[in-house]
Amino acid sequence: MNIRISPLQAHLALLLAMVIWGSSFTLLKITIDVMPAMQVMFFRMLAGSVLLLFFVRWWLRGVNYQKGDWKWLLLMAAFEPCLYFLFEGLALKYTSASQAGLITSILPLMIAAGAWLFLKEQIKKRQWFGFMLAVAGVIWMSAYSEVSSSAPNPALGNFLEVLAMMSAVGYTLLVKKLTSRYNPVFLTAFQTFVGAVFFLPLALSQPLPEQVEPQVIWGIVYLGVVVSLGAYGLYNIALSRLSATVTGAYINLIPVFALLVALLVLKDTINLQQWLAVLVIFTGIGISQYQQPVRGAETPLPPAPHA
Repeated sequence: MNIRISPLQAHLALLLAMVIWGSSFTLLKITIDVMPAMQVMFFRMLAGSVLLLFFVRWWLRGVNYQKGDWKWLLLMAAFEPCLYFLFEGLALKYTSASQAGLITSILPLMIAAGAWLFLKEQIKKRQWFGFMLAVAGVIWMSAYSEVSSSAPNPALGNFLEVLAMMSAVGYTLLVKKLTSRYNPVFLTAFQTFVGAVFFLPLALSQPLPEQVEPQVIWGIVYLGVVVSLGAYGLYNIALSRLSATVTGAYINLIPVFALLVALLVLKDTINLQQWLAVLVIFTGIGISQYQQPVRGAETPLPPAPHA
């Protein structure tokens, strides 16, 4: 099964994925404050896995497995969700949701460098300028953020979030490689099942809380279904149509949405300096996306195996 979408639809899918991911920092911060991080990660993977079982015949359709691909598939899942969620879950114990979201600003440059090095994707100076402008906006926004009691050790937490970003780079490059033979829904399902198995022993190593509020349960369901399946599914679908460099540029929007959700849910405040920084981030994204290079800008989907 191959999902055919237009470039515009791919960009819209990416935008929606960024909104969902931006909201995940606040939801994850809320849940791990009342439940051990590894248990939250396991239950979110479990929720996604249970839902996927109802559609197993759909996402297995058209899979073109080739000998030796198991190594790439497992490595993809090891990068994300395993290592990524491991580092991010620990990071949010020490830093705030907004600061963790801001750290994602380094990911586009890391993905672009990796795509240039391993995938031979062309990157124009205009794109680099747009990336740097967006990163400058994120740094500006971070400089004017207020440290709260929810970030007891932000330096450690931010470092762990950087490790999560490094895992995300490996994941993105491997997904780009694998989408030529596997549909995005299959890749999303595979990583979800592997994530559930990976986090199970880590979850069992800690005692379960005696009582869990209903909103925490719904938060875990949201993380497992909407974030782990919805956002990753949208991202993988877009990555099958667009270059890794282009998709990576959108990640600059995550800290913006993360900050906005924290404003609405956690009642954080955004001052004038931060609003100006948000404008700079959007400007950088616009510059990096304007008039895409002809070569290496997009990767068309392979022909569908069925009529």
